[in-house]
Amino acid sequence: MKKAFLFPGQASQYVGMAKDLYDAFPAVKDLYNRANDVMQLDLARISFEGPEDELKQTRITQPAIYVHSVAVSELLKTKDFMPDAVAGHSLGEYSALVAAGALSFEEGLRLVKIRGELMQRAGEIQPGTMAAIIGLDFDQTREICDAVADTGIVCPANYNSPGQVAISGEVDAVHAAMEKAKEAGAKRAIELVVSGAFHSPLMEYAQEGLQKALAEAKIKECLIPVYTNVMATPTTSADEVKDLLYKQLTHPVRWTEIVEHMITDDIDVFYEIGPGKVLAGLNKRINRDLPCNPIGDVSGLYEIFETEN
Repeated sequence: MKKAFLFPGQASQYVGMAKDLYDAFPAVKDLYNRANDVMQLDLARISFEGPEDELKQTRITQPAIYVHSVAVSELLKTKDFMPDAVAGHSLGEYSALVAAGALSFEEGLRLVKIRGELMQRAGEIQPGTMAAIIGLDFDQTREICDAVADTGIVCPANYNSPGQVAISGEVDAVHAAMEKAKEAGAKRAIELVVSGAFHSPLMEYAQEGLQKALAEAKIKECLIPVYTNVMATPTTSADEVKDLLYKQLTHPVRWTEIVEHMITDDIDVFYEIGPGKVLAGLNKRINRDLPCNPIGDVSGLYEIFETEN
């Protein structure tokens, strides 16, 4: 059976994340010690104890999810439980690249730290927001964004699953698109609690800063295919990875297509690696016949270990 590891992005964090892994596995404790050195702050304490408001800051959220995800992936590797392909939702693409052998843990965390700081700053420089549009298809949502373009920048940001698209942009434009979506028959239009307009042109400030970091980064050829957010197709090229990580900040996450392409390429089973069950929920809407199994805590790991033995 061919398996894919899927790595979550922002909004999967929670206070207490990875604490049981930290207590149970010395290797995870070592990973957090190394992370604290890179971050120059106690990421373990914030992840395990909060406060929630601090954990929800983009500059903290992204490294916290990344370290949790990589910790699970590395523990699975010790049991030779390895993926045949990987993908990550936005931030999760960095965790996926570590699993694919393209990034070291420290190099990935260095990039994630810079990315999170730049994205938070971009949201302060050009305030924006995001909203989830439920019950319209991708084309309808794109047309609605185009229809309200005179009110400001707004565009699709995450093609999460059939009937669920996140839009992103300037506050007035997002609000206008939400109203138009309701008029068009959307079941719900929900503004999201975010610190910026992710995956929109309002992230250009962050993109410029990240380009320099990517140019200096040590990214190797991927050992297994990585299905990227920007193209939704697999790559193993280090140069292509650098280019697509740069473009990712202002381009939509094509998650539905990623999962569909993986299925076309004979992936039989999916695992969500890291905190939460967001991607498992999306996969259920994309293809109910191929469930995604979340592995994010000690009990989930032991279940896999026992199955493999």
